[in-house]
Amino acid sequence: MTGFGRSAISYAMPLAALAMAVAVRASGLSVDQGSPSTRVLVGALSSAIMFVTIFVVLDHAEAVARRVGEPYGTLVLTFAVTAIEVSIIVSMMLHGENNPTLARESVFSTVMIASTGVVGMCLALGGWRHRKQAIVRQGTSAYLAVLIALTVMTLILPTYTQTTGPGTFSAAQLGFVSVLSVLLYASFVFAQTVRHREDFIQGQPHDVSVRSAPHENISASALLLMAGLIGIVMLAEQVAASVEDTLIAYQVTQADSIVGAMIAGLVLMPEAISAVRASLNNELQRGLNVAMGSACATIGLTIPGVAAASLLTGRGVTLGLPAADAVLLVLALFICNVSFSTERTTFLTGMVHLVVFFTYVFLIFIP
Repeated sequence: MTGFGRSAISYAMPLAALAMAVAVRASGLSVDQGSPSTRVLVGALSSAIMFVTIFVVLDHAEAVARRVGEPYGTLVLTFAVTAIEVSIIVSMMLHGENNPTLARESVFSTVMIASTGVVGMCLALGGWRHRKQAIVRQGTSAYLAVLIALTVMTLILPTYTQTTGPGTFSAAQLGFVSVLSVLLYASFVFAQTVRHREDFIQGQPHDVSVRSAPHENISASALLLMAGLIGIVMLAEQVAASVEDTLIAYQVTQADSIVGAMIAGLVLMPEAISAVRASLNNELQRGLNVAMGSACATIGLTIPGVAAASLLTGRGVTLGLPAADAVLLVLALFICNVSFSTERTTFLTGMVHLVVFFTYVFLIFIP
């Protein structure tokens, strides 16, 4: 494709996604309205536009990231993806009957996909191309410490509290844990960007190719990034809710798990591609920053957002994981701890992560 064609698509798709989302809302063809055939057509068109727009948004996010530099550039994608996920989960919580486990499944899926799937691909593909790759132990250890604390507090602890039923927090407990999650994540971002910034960027090659190209219009990229993200949020709500309704109609027993995994997969796609690209370019630490940053931000910001919606609307939320999912989560965190305990990673390290990821995917459909 010529440079002009790529430029036209990069400008057109975010605006097309936003226009499509607005048109669907304005025409009344939302999730609960219109004939079944019309909803299928709208859902298919929304899916196609959203899928292409995700890749275009990734290019704009990387253009902005190149200008602001690391580790700030990593946060551009992280905050964008988290905003998408919170919006989708909250909108689906308010769609139809109360769905108390959707937030749990989506957050759990995000952590598993990021820490085993995305990290596994980064380590395996990067190790296959470069044999051994260097990481910064201080940075990866900080990610892992924050992730362990947040996941245990929000996804495992609710199963063992006594004030309410298994898997749930009381209003006071939910508010307290949400505040702690935000404070811990804010402290982590401060350490990453200000106090200990060097822990997250050492060892990365400083190639001029990562800088902004002279022809890049950063202001336009930032505006198109925002427009594309808003369009993706609105279209993803349409697509995800349609899938949820279809699974329920066909009486699929694992509907929440499938929808949660689908939401996580959609919103993580730009970051996954960015992380793998970085690993293939022998910038493994940047790839890990993207992957692990997604998991930390999901827990640190999505759970408080969902908690706020739950407390304001009175719709209950169940956060405690079933036993099998809790075992998988602990296994994933333990493997991350082993993988990041040295300053070098190989292809084999990535394969270990991918084995756990494939197990997680298999158990979604055959629990």
